[in-house]
This record gives sequence, C-alpha cells and structure tokens, in this order.
Amino acid sequence: MHISSKIPTWILITGASSGFGEEFARQYAEQGHALVLVARRLDRLQALAETLRQQHGVQVVVEQVDLSDIAAVVALHERLRERGIAIDILINNAGHGLQGPFVDSKLDAALAMVQLDIASLTAVTHVFAQDMRARKHGKILLVASMLAYQGVESFAVYAAAKAYVLRLGEALHRELKREGITVTALCPGLSDTGFSKAAQQKITPMLKLLMMKPAPVVKAGIRALQAGRMSIVPGFANKFLVAFTWATPRWLHQAAMSQAMNG
Repeated sequence: MHISSKIPTWILITGASSGFGEEFARQYAEQGHALVLVARRLDRLQALAETLRQQHGVQVVVEQVDLSDIAAVVALHERLRERGIAIDILINNAGHGLQGPFVDSKLDAALAMVQLDIASLTAVTHVFAQDMRARKHGKILLVASMLAYQGVESFAVYAAAKAYVLRLGEALHRELKREGITVTALCPGLSDTGFSKAAQQKITPMLKLLMMKPAPVVKAGIRALQAGRMSIVPGFANKFLVAFTWATPRWLHQAAMSQAMNG
C-alpha cells in the first residue's frame, strides 16, 4: 500500500507483545509504517519485530520497558528523542485487569492496576503529546473499555480505571484539537486477546456470544483515529449495550451487566 508523505511515519505501540497491541503492529506494518514496539516481554517483541520486517520491509524498533515505572517512561521518551525518532501516532494500549470481589482482592494487585492503567497511561500520553504539540500534528489512541461506561460488579477497579481513560480521552480530544492533535478513545468489549485468561475472567454464555476477534476491533480503532472521532465502540452488540446503558436507570443496566459479566 502506498503511503503518502502526509501520513505520519513513526507509530509507538505500548503493550505490543500480544493482544490488541500485536494486532495494531500488524495492521500498521501492512500500511508500511515504521514502528516502535514497547512491552516487558522482550522475546515476544523481538519475534514480532522480525516477522514484520520480513513480511512488510518496515523499520521496527523494539523497546523493553516496564511502563508501570514512570521513570522508565521518561527514559523511553529520551532514548527515542536522542535517536531522532519523532512519534506521530501513539497507540496507548498497555493495561491489565482482574476479576473478583474488591475486598477479597490483594491491595497490591489493585494498586498495580491503577498504576499501569491510569498513572502510566497518563505519563506516556503527556510526554509524547508535548512533542506533538511542538510539531502541531499527531494522533493519540487511548484504549479504554466498554466497561468504562458503568461500574461493574467484580470489575470495580478495572471499570473505574477505564472510565478514567475514556474521560481523559474525551477531554483531550477537545483540548488538543486546537494544537493539531487528534485524540480518540477506543472502547472494546470482550475480545479474544488473552486478556480474559490473564484477568482470571469467567466467560459466561452471554460473553461468548459477544466476544470479538482482535482484527476488526483494531481496524475500527484505526479508522476512528484517522477520521478524528472522539471515541468508538466496535461491534453492533457492544454499541447496543452502551445505548442500553444510556437509556436505562443505573440499577437496571448495572444489574444486567453484572449478570452478563459474572453469570
């Protein structure tokens, strides 16, 4: 696919070693973009990078970073600046979640989720948005969740963290638009990314019906970002559930979501 000189060159993808992050890397590589892949699992990053180089002939830089360490985020930014790599599209995807009763969960696990899903995402967005503002162009995709639209039983911290991501994205969409920067929040529902296993999530019959493959979710996110949309919920069923949330009292849609998520 021919890439116009007006299309941004370098794309940074966090959480690129699996799931949505890996799929973003594959789809952007197919378009011919140069990539910076960031995650903790170096072996998986290197294997993905080599595959993308061979298949698409694109430049791929691998950065092993623990994004929960804010100092490591700042150091990543400095390394890329020293190499002359200007990030034009940021896919802020890294995050994790856990299912279970709030009080029964370990406090360290809950705080680690807040650190990665909120603090680290904020830090990554801040340092690279500053560069984009200086150049008067750039695009940022924040990966939230459909759970951002309501509090969900047994996903209290995760749903609250993703609500932060969605609201941050909505605010920055307007705030940074006048600086030449597009900010879009992607709010996927349950997807076949490996997240469910890592989150120890129970897959109910309803969730099996709603589960999407990563490719169409990522494709929807890329299209929404390119179109300059504020947010996007991929999938007809997920859109219906969000509309149901808007149209019904809290007690009703929260009870319905609790049943769908927890059985």
